[in-house]
Amino acid sequence: MFNNCDGKKTVKWIIWIAAAVAAITAAVTAFFVIKEKQKREEEELEEYLDYSIQ
Repeated sequence: MFNNCDGKKTVKWIIWIAAAVAAITAAVTAFFVIKEKQKREEEELEEYLDYSIQ
């Protein structure tokens, strides 16, 4: 006999795992975007300082 509660638990686990993967992916993406932005800002600052010295 099939218990309907088992199916609901499975769906809940699938949703939970998908949400966790999405959250981790978003966090990693945000980390790399912020790092890239900081790198770009440092390069622009160095370029600005080089031009201001000349």
